[in-house]
Amino acid sequence: MQEVSNYVAALSHGLKRIREGFPLSLRLIREIHEILLSRGRGSNKEPGEFRRSQNWIGGSRPGNATFVPPPPELVMECMGQLEAFLHTEARDLPLLVRAALVHVQFETIHPFLDGNGRLGRLLITFLLCAGGALSEPILYLSLYFKSNRQIYYDLLTGVCTSGNWEAWIEFFLTGVKETSGQAIVSARRLIALLDADRKKIEALGRPAASVLRVFQYAQTHPILSIAPTADKTGSTFPTVASAIDHLQRLGILHEITGRPRHRLFAYGGYMDILNEGTEPLLR
Repeated sequence: MQEVSNYVAALSHGLKRIREGFPLSLRLIREIHEILLSRGRGSNKEPGEFRRSQNWIGGSRPGNATFVPPPPELVMECMGQLEAFLHTEARDLPLLVRAALVHVQFETIHPFLDGNGRLGRLLITFLLCAGGALSEPILYLSLYFKSNRQIYYDLLTGVCTSGNWEAWIEFFLTGVKETSGQAIVSARRLIALLDADRKKIEALGRPAASVLRVFQYAQTHPILSIAPTADKTGSTFPTVASAIDHLQRLGILHEITGRPRHRLFAYGGYMDILNEGTEPLLR
């Protein structure tokens, strides 16, 4: 939970800075990393600071590691070249290809002691938003990379060992295509679900207005409790409690704590659609 909270905060901070006109630069990358590792896993690994010691991936030491990034004295030089690529050298490349190249270069440099994978995936989103391909951060390739983990690592290694950029770019673009297609299908299913559930509520008659207000709130807060919902919707506690009772009887919400007090209710159908295919992330 802490890691997800950090991730959302880092994403929000980066997007806010970019929308204010701040360039995607080494300074902003360090700011984002500091928030990403502010608490929880990696918080003792110099958040916001480029590494001053050698790191590696796999194995117990650089000598038997799967991959050894550049030595610490070259990190600033490598990152400076990456920044130049972001701002000048890559302007003639399609945006998605630029994002693919930036991701693999960032992961190859591995400039931080921890959090490189998380930040490298965030950079894809920031690049697409800064480049105008996305108005909101709605494309996440994390699941695609996780589902194809070994291929992902093999292709990153292939770029470093044999310069096989083409295979990496093809893999990356395939991920964008598949992830986008899945998002469209999920969006259409969500719209259909919301329409069907709204019709169930409208058939209630007189209570429908207050129930629809809570239903609208549930679409942005699919796990909710009575008191905060009352506060956010401007309704009374009894009104919200009654609306949630109606939503439970209609099979739209269900209680998930089993407690008599401080109960939580989930919009199950909505969350089921969002969670489909995420099993690899839970392993």
